[in-house]
Amino acid sequence: MFGSLFSKSRSEHSDRVPPGQHLTNGFPVLTYGPTQSVDPQAWRLRVWGLAKEKTFTWDDLMNMPQHDFTADFHCVTSWSKLDVQWWGIKVTDFMKHVELDPKALHVMQHSYGGYTTNVTLDDFQREENFFAHTLFGEPLPAEHGGPMRLVVPHLYAWKSAKWIEGLEFADREELGFWERNGYHRRGEPWAEERYSL
Repeated sequence: MFGSLFSKSRSEHSDRVPPGQHLTNGFPVLTYGPTQSVDPQAWRLRVWGLAKEKTFTWDDLMNMPQHDFTADFHCVTSWSKLDVQWWGIKVTDFMKHVELDPKALHVMQHSYGGYTTNVTLDDFQREENFFAHTLFGEPLPAEHGGPMRLVVPHLYAWKSAKWIEGLEFADREELGFWERNGYHRRGEPWAEERYSL
């Protein structure tokens, strides 16, 4: 069964597949807790902490510039999927609508269902990061984080919170769910930052 889902990284992709990863032919679904079901028109994204508190609606994000993104996706459980095609909003465009305190250095992502994961502000605000609402030309399925998720391609996928509903800005690091349970604070695939030491 696994032979049909996974393949060894071919030599032409060796510069794109981090150590310890195998390419997948599908798009596995791994989630902590139940899949959330959120209607786009009821969806909200709140920012708070070291940022002026503000709540964004679905329409607010749809009125921001929309872009297509093609990015490789690396799961800490050792699979990678190359050239995943998304559509959504650049984090850098979104942040133009956020009044951030200069003391902010960290971001805690909050999801519908209670999941959390932390990233530094520098990792969060990279140009290639985005909020995704479309996957391979179709509305983002709930099992992949729809109606909206964050995608942080340069870190392992648990740092790309599904069902995103909140961004809490802080001046110090706090650990999210998996980070409190043995996963690495940052999760950089090329350094194999899978677990805390």
